[in-house]
Amino acid sequence: MVLAVWLVFFTYTWITLMLDASAIKKPHQQCLSSPKQTRIRETRMRKDDLTKVWPLKREQLLHIEDHDFSTRPGFGGSPVPVGIDVQVESIDSISEVNMDFTMTFYLRHYWKDERLSFPSTTNKSMTFDRRLIQKIWVPDIFFVHSKRSFIHDTTVENIMLRVHPDGNVLFSLRITVSAMCFMDFSRFPLDTQSCSLELESYAYNEEDLMLYWKHGNKSLNTEEHISLSQFFIEEFSASSGLAFYSSTGWYYRLFINFVLRRHIFFFVLQTYFPAMLMVMLSWVSFWIDRRAVPARVSLGITTVLTMSTIVTGVSASMPQVSYVKAVDVYMWVSSLFVFLSVIEYAAVNYLTTVEEWKQLGRRGKISGMYNIDAVQAMAFDGCYHDSETDVDQTSLFLHSEEDPMQTKITGSS
Repeated sequence: MVLAVWLVFFTYTWITLMLDASAIKKPHQQCLSSPKQTRIRETRMRKDDLTKVWPLKREQLLHIEDHDFSTRPGFGGSPVPVGIDVQVESIDSISEVNMDFTMTFYLRHYWKDERLSFPSTTNKSMTFDRRLIQKIWVPDIFFVHSKRSFIHDTTVENIMLRVHPDGNVLFSLRITVSAMCFMDFSRFPLDTQSCSLELESYAYNEEDLMLYWKHGNKSLNTEEHISLSQFFIEEFSASSGLAFYSSTGWYYRLFINFVLRRHIFFFVLQTYFPAMLMVMLSWVSFWIDRRAVPARVSLGITTVLTMSTIVTGVSASMPQVSYVKAVDVYMWVSSLFVFLSVIEYAAVNYLTTVEEWKQLGRRGKISGMYNIDAVQAMAFDGCYHDSETDVDQTSLFLHSEEDPMQTKITGSS
């Protein structure tokens, strides 16, 4: 019995000691593991800072969340000056039928927005892409008399924003614009065309926004390799002015002017030279015998139809204007020469026929079954026969028929 009691007591004591030892060991393990967990948490926080906190710091550096960028800089005060700088990359096409041109260029805006100023020890600017444009104020420039325009988006939208520590902003775009050009074709193809691309703010009039060329006349730059198939670019210039709208007021407007002179050599080869050849070809009929009716008629009709084809081709490549062009005068004068060459042969043929009838009336008809007048002969073979020649040939034929008969009678007698 005593042994059983001691065994129970010993067991209880051992269990109690084990529980106390485990209770003492757990806090020690927790103390050892807490620095590791702290390091893991710090590493994760650093990663979060690199991926999320840094962009937020940049936006906070520009104070984007602290200002209302739906209004222009200095709202309620003097108009904000916006400088413009343009570099023309290419003039893609010029259409006479549609009276428009297509131009690709870099459009750069310069203005100052103190709301975007930020402290910087190195005085270096920050460059952004199109994603920041949606959050700040930018000028609303549009192109007057434009038909189509788009911002290039390969491989991404060609938009650049550069912000300086003092708040100066550079906003650059790469744009292709198709705009109207009012052309005068009265001297075509010896014409010179003056076209212009006009820039203007759509919402802000002169009280809110002032457009100007950033570097004066040097604000418009062009590539040296710009060339066109039909035109030679004589001049590029920049100018400015004001435009008035009855409902909204006065607006600043900038002009990109360029003068185009047409190359004449293409039209010499395609229009003038073929028309000149057709006129000279129609004159060849003057050296063909007037009795060769099929040759002269076919030559005259061929030249007339060819001139009509040339005139139609020139008219199809030109706009339907209500005034006379220089090329129209040349083409219609050439057509008139060709037409008169056909009329000349018709008049000569008619007058010759009338004269023949008069001669037949004076001489009378030649007796005999072999007598064939000139009109009937022309009806048979399609060629005109002179009366005197035909009479001589008919008399000779009659004499040649009578000579053998006389020889036979003399020999028999």
